[in-house]
Amino acid sequence: MAEQAPEPTPEVASLVGPFSTQTLLVASLSLAVLVITLVTLLGRRKASSKGTALLLVGAPDAGKTSILSALYSGRRLQTHTSLQPSSSLVSLLDSKKTWKVIDIPGHPRVRDHYREHLEEAKVVAFVVDTSTISRNGSAVAEHLHLILHSLTSVPPSQKPPSLLIIAHKTDLMRTPASATSASTVSITRVKTILERELDRRRVAQLGGVGVEGLGEEEGASEMGGLECSGDSGGAFRFAEWEGGEVAFVGSYISLGPNAAASDDEKKVDEDADGLVELREWLEENL
Repeated sequence: MAEQAPEPTPEVASLVGPFSTQTLLVASLSLAVLVITLVTLLGRRKASSKGTALLLVGAPDAGKTSILSALYSGRRLQTHTSLQPSSSLVSLLDSKKTWKVIDIPGHPRVRDHYREHLEEAKVVAFVVDTSTISRNGSAVAEHLHLILHSLTSVPPSQKPPSLLIIAHKTDLMRTPASATSASTVSITRVKTILERELDRRRVAQLGGVGVEGLGEEEGASEMGGLECSGDSGGAFRFAEWEGGEVAFVGSYISLGPNAAASDDEKKVDEDADGLVELREWLEENL
């Protein structure tokens, strides 16, 4: 019986095919560069799109809740000290857009809750009671230092919120006749006192003193956020703060016709809107 000829072994197609090793290497590198570029662009878009809320922070009784109520309802409402954050959706007068405004209590036990909302904030507004800043400037500066530290500690992949300092209750300021406005005097006062107190904390920190107590050697804080560069030679100045631009506005809440207040307190027209500067700034920056 004649032997059958063996069947020919099928040829295995080369995976490389007509492409050379060099060509595949170039293609792989090009693909890798494309993927990295897309990831970077998406990351930047995500970072820039993060943060749409207004975060109200500051010392207790500074007026944060009153500002939130006035922005929300357009009028002054009775408020009380709270230990829980609150939020509302607010539509500004000249805009159809709606923003979330978050009010963080200023009590030392709960004021750190702002960190939980920092990622969704586009603007952090630090509210200062202009009428009391002269006697509690050190405590207010300590609180603001926490905010400055957090803003300068935001990862490079994220866009930090803008910082706005609100000199509130300008209607309670006694201003000289030569002053241009109570708002201008209030802002100057707040800025001067806070710069002085923050620079004291900076100097104390450089000397190894615990900045939380400005005199306690033990447990010296390593909290940053006060770095400045410019003609001041390192002294803290808002205009030279390395964390970014700091904006200031003055504000007050209208008393209303039925409010119990002396004639001296009613320095402004009762129908005036004491949040004009704030509203205009938010219209441009939110």
